[in-house]
Amino acid sequence: MASEHFDMWESRFSADGYLFGTAPNAFLASCRDLLPKQGCALAIADGEGRNGVFLAECGLSVLSVDFSPTAQAKAHKLAAERGVTIETRTVDLLSWQWPNGFDVIAGIFFQFVEPEQRPQIFQQIRDALKPGGLLLIEGYRPKQLVYKTGGPSRAENLYTRKLLEQAFGDFDNLSIREHDSEIVEGAGHAGLSALIDLIGWKPK
Repeated sequence: MASEHFDMWESRFSADGYLFGTAPNAFLASCRDLLPKQGCALAIADGEGRNGVFLAECGLSVLSVDFSPTAQAKAHKLAAERGVTIETRTVDLLSWQWPNGFDVIAGIFFQFVEPEQRPQIFQQIRDALKPGGLLLIEGYRPKQLVYKTGGPSRAENLYTRKLLEQAFGDFDNLSIREHDSEIVEGAGHAGLSALIDLIGWKPK
C-alpha cells in the first residue's frame, strides 16, 4: 500500500474514538445465525476491530488483519472491553502470505485495492477458505459516488453484481443483494448508501 494511503489512514485512526463506531457492520450482524458455532474466522481490513470483535463474541477464533497498527491497538482495547480476545496481524493484503483453513471470512468495505489487483485478492480469499467455509462481503456499488457517504471516490474500486459473480459465482447457496440503505457506522460511514452484499459457501 502506498505510503500516502498509510499515512492518511493512520491519521484518521489516531483521532479519539472509533472512526467507524464500535458496533458491528449491520450486514455482518444480520448474518449471525449463518455463522458456525465454532471455528476460525478471518476479518479482512478490520480496522479498529468492530467486526472481528463481533465474530469473537459469536464464539469464533478470530484473526483480524489490517495495515494500521494504530487501528489494531484500538481493536485490542475494544476486545478487552467486550470480554473477548482476538489475534491481530499487521499486513499488506497484496504481499501477505495468507494462511488457509478459515471457516468464515468477512470482508466488509475493503475496496482500496486497484482493479488489476482485485483478482489476486479474491483468489486468495477463495484459497484461504475451507471447503464449505462461509464468505461474507459487503461493499459499495458505483451509485455510491452520488451519495458520497463513505467509501472510495473512484468508480473502478466499487463492486457490481457481475464482478462478484465472476469471482464467486460457483459458491453454494450464493446470494448477492443490491440495495440502498441508511447506515450509521461512526463518522466514517453515515447516511444513505448504495450497497451490495454477498453470502456464499465455498464448494466442498
